Amino acid sequence: MKDGTKLNNNHNTVSTFIYTYACRPEELTLCQMEMRALFGMETDVPILKSSVEIDPSRSPFIKERIDVLYEGDHLQSILEQVNQLQFKNDTFKVYFVKINDLDESEKVPFAKRREIEREIGLQMNGEADLDHPDVIFGIVTFGGRWYFGNYQTSESFWWHHLKKPREYSTALSTRVARAVVNIAVPNPEGIQVIDPCCGIGTVLVEALSMGIKIVGRDINPLATDGSKENIAHFGYECEVVTGPISEVTKKYDVAIIDMPYNLLTRATPEEQQSILEHARRITAKLVVVTSEDMDAMIHEAGFAIKDRCITSKSLFTRHVLLCE
Repeated sequence: MKDGTKLNNNHNTVSTFIYTYACRPEELTLCQMEMRALFGMETDVPILKSSVEIDPSRSPFIKERIDVLYEGDHLQSILEQVNQLQFKNDTFKVYFVKINDLDESEKVPFAKRREIEREIGLQMNGEADLDHPDVIFGIVTFGGRWYFGNYQTSESFWWHHLKKPREYSTALSTRVARAVVNIAVPNPEGIQVIDPCCGIGTVLVEALSMGIKIVGRDINPLATDGSKENIAHFGYECEVVTGPISEVTKKYDVAIIDMPYNLLTRATPEEQQSILEHARRITAKLVVVTSEDMDAMIHEAGFAIKDRCITSKSLFTRHVLLCE
């Protein structure tokens, strides 16, 4: 089964994408901050339309993507357009995406969704295969219009990173770490990143799994040993150095700093200020994760806070701040 396979239809150039989202209530503001970073917008409903193409597996919150081929004000418009698709030997399946912006009273019931899938399939010039299709197409309603196109689901790569050889309770969760990386690096091409307080490497692992060029550093050798072990465990490679941020001389496009707050290392206010000031020396863009209010320190270090959110893990609350 090939999710998102595009057929050879030269008259269709995909420039619109529909994304669906799912997150827990305590993750909502983090999810919306990631939306703003990736798409330049946010929504209050679990679906959005954008001209920005993002691999849905990058986000811990994106569930699906439709690469729009046809759209219309009515379902009938879709039915009239889908017979333009040209198949060779590929089989197909049509899937009605359940997540949409309809009010609860307007939700399309299961039987009706299956009926619409069959109705669209009957208009297509190809062979349907519900069990092992070569291509999956999605149909969804959003903003009062209907959209049809190649369908792709998210693969939860972060899920495989939950169990690490080394971990501690106050470390970022893999979901939060992945979202933080996306906020820091929405467009990875050519971007070099540093995590100078990398701890056991949760941020490093998520960044590396997305192909982002990142290096790690921590003042505590126990932390860097744990980070190296975790990175190797998942089959990734990157430079991890033991030493303070004050020793960094290279410039980076972005720095991600989860302020030390754990059993291995806990920074004093003076050390926190020093970390921020050295971050300003080596980068113009910084994402800070902190368990306390650090606005004054961030401003004193020469950064302006451009975006922010709060996320919680049990009773532990963290602030995520995008600074430039």
